[in-house]
Amino acid sequence: MPELPEVEITARRLGEALAGATIATTLAPGINALKTFDPPLHALDGRQIEAVRRIGKHLVVDVSGDLHVLCHLMSAGRLQLYDKRASLRDRTSRLLIRVDGGNGERELRLREFGTKQAAWVKVLTPEGLATDDAIATLGPEAWPDPPKDLAALLKPVGARPLQAALRDQRVITGIGRSWVDEILWTAKLSPFKRANELDADEAATLRAAILERLGGAIAHYEDVVHLPIPDKLPLPLQVHRHHGEPCPRCGTTIEAVHYEDYVLCYCPEEQTGGRVLKDRRLSRLLK
Repeated sequence: MPELPEVEITARRLGEALAGATIATTLAPGINALKTFDPPLHALDGRQIEAVRRIGKHLVVDVSGDLHVLCHLMSAGRLQLYDKRASLRDRTSRLLIRVDGGNGERELRLREFGTKQAAWVKVLTPEGLATDDAIATLGPEAWPDPPKDLAALLKPVGARPLQAALRDQRVITGIGRSWVDEILWTAKLSPFKRANELDADEAATLRAAILERLGGAIAHYEDVVHLPIPDKLPLPLQVHRHHGEPCPRCGTTIEAVHYEDYVLCYCPEEQTGGRVLKDRRLSRLLK
């Protein structure tokens, strides 16, 4: 799933390319993706794109006349700019915003891979954007200025493990499965440490790790990601997806805990006091 760094670089690149462009026509071939009907999608036609920005993991296209296109890519969506219009045979298309660029060919296209069709789009007024549940329920942004006192922020979360609390968008927004592994590894904190047991020093270390890893990823993307935005971004991961490889710092084998739809990766030497955590797959087999 695209997380804060991936959504941020997408917003930057699209914003650079589309600011001031006029929307010619709009179309939603993936009708399930469009979650609003008032204002209608065609209310965007003829208006100018003012900016593309990020709120948490959401993309927002600001359009003249006080309209906003709110988009969540979910696990398999991509918002990309093309120089040619989509073929009618392209079954990945969910939303097409055709932009008047002189030759009339440019197209901002929401595509989604796989079969879940979970990505969604809403056309909203400023009031609708501010009060939409997807936005109104978000916690503070994880970047560029995460909360100064993370221990206080996480205290009400209770005994939930850090890896779950940091991925809860109502607690802090922007971090997902990939970057939570990277952040906790950088901070040398166990993914299963209880969120409400974080002391002041650990909280400061965690905040510094959030800034380092998310900011570093965005800086990396600034150097290597250009239009057209690739389907798969070159994530600068050191632990996540590196199960079975040596830890980049100490050389200990990176271990993993497998869940139904994702994998948590960590260094046992530096994060769990040398303990290898129980793998859920084996636990299920032994029942």
